[in-house]
Amino acid sequence: MPSALLNGRAILNVAGEEAESFLQNLVTTDLDSLQKGKLRPGALLSPQGKIMFEFLVSRSADGLRLDCLQSVADDFAKRLTLYKLRAKVQISVDSESLVTVSWEADSDTSDSDSTIQDERFPDDLKVYRHYGSTDTSENDNAWTRLRIAHGVAQAPDDYTLGDAFPHDINLDQTGGVSFKKGCFIGQEVVSRMQHRGTARRRILIVDSQADLPSTGTSITANGRELGTLGSVAGKTGLALVRIDRVKDAMDGGTAILAGETAIDLAIPPEHRFTFPVSAQEA
Repeated sequence: MPSALLNGRAILNVAGEEAESFLQNLVTTDLDSLQKGKLRPGALLSPQGKIMFEFLVSRSADGLRLDCLQSVADDFAKRLTLYKLRAKVQISVDSESLVTVSWEADSDTSDSDSTIQDERFPDDLKVYRHYGSTDTSENDNAWTRLRIAHGVAQAPDDYTLGDAFPHDINLDQTGGVSFKKGCFIGQEVVSRMQHRGTARRRILIVDSQADLPSTGTSITANGRELGTLGSVAGKTGLALVRIDRVKDAMDGGTAILAGETAIDLAIPPEHRFTFPVSAQEA
């Protein structure tokens, strides 16, 4: 069973009798349908619909656990506190929390609430998040490859907080956004993008015959910028790109480049969105 220790993570604990209702009205994730032993992505948005904070949420013994970037954990807690008002909620930060991940496990989640199945991946992969554990085989590169193979993006490698909509990083494909639960901050903008089908930036999988250049390299076609290369593992990676421009390049047989390296771009296997239909195809 491969595993890896994830550096740079922190835990926000949101406890109290109103913890769930408090978060349900703020974040993109539908917490009502979140089962014990499962982990789901989510975000706290700006009123303009941009991702301010990204997290992975699961149930804990006394409330909800928000697994987020250590570098923004304190700011995240402060932002949630601004919305707290008189809600019966306690918010605390554990910036020293140990987080490991494993996959291809032989068993289901443990009886404790510290081993959680990651719903962003197919169920048969059995990807688990472990909290407070140091038991790892140190397969950091293998973990990156697994994320890439399933189009699972993360900040800051694949996008910048404050500069992406949930659709951009495929949160609508991985259970990170609910369009049925009702209001949350930024909901009007995100719902409009969903119903009008106006999402044009997406995370795609990158493949190449040569090793890819570094994260942050521009992706172009005939000199026209399509997006930016994100996580990289050898000849594979992720990229945040304009899928309408990618489709134009593919239809025209134009080479797509990451820096000077020729690449192919594909929609992650479990995702449901498609490339835009061209006028000729329509």
